[in-house]
Amino acid sequence: MKIVILNGSPHPNGNTKALVDAFTKGAESSGNEVVECKVGSMNIKGCLGCEYCHTKGEGKCVQKDDMEKVYPELATADVVVFASPVHYFAVSGQLQSVIARFYAPGKPKAQKYAILLSSASPDVYAGIEGQYKSMLGYFKAEDLGIKEVYGDANKSEATLADIEAFGASIK
Repeated sequence: MKIVILNGSPHPNGNTKALVDAFTKGAESSGNEVVECKVGSMNIKGCLGCEYCHTKGEGKCVQKDDMEKVYPELATADVVVFASPVHYFAVSGQLQSVIARFYAPGKPKAQKYAILLSSASPDVYAGIEGQYKSMLGYFKAEDLGIKEVYGDANKSEATLADIEAFGASIK
């Protein structure tokens, strides 16, 4: 199975990256192909709502930015994993821009999704969970799980072992 991780963190060695690495290790140990798209450090703009993609673009966005590197990965993904730090009750702006740009090609091919979130506080996830579940309902896709990590649990051995096992469970 091909798993595409959309890493929305702009920090190359932060808590979200530790989650992504542990998940990748587990997923690859189960024979999955894993591709990490480091969208948090890419130049990806939000959707313009111009409708070019649905009128003249035949599913292609009018904007020419780093999303052109992400679209081919999404087109061949069996599983998509969103990974993000929580920035003021939401996924990072960088990841939100990627999600908005799903609009151009339409519903993704992948029918399985998961989300890995890192924060400093336990009380910041409700809005993200709502958006994630609504999106999966629209995609008619399966939720493989939501992993929320906060405070001292970030980068702890127990957390990373749990995330690695989660990755390994995807087959």
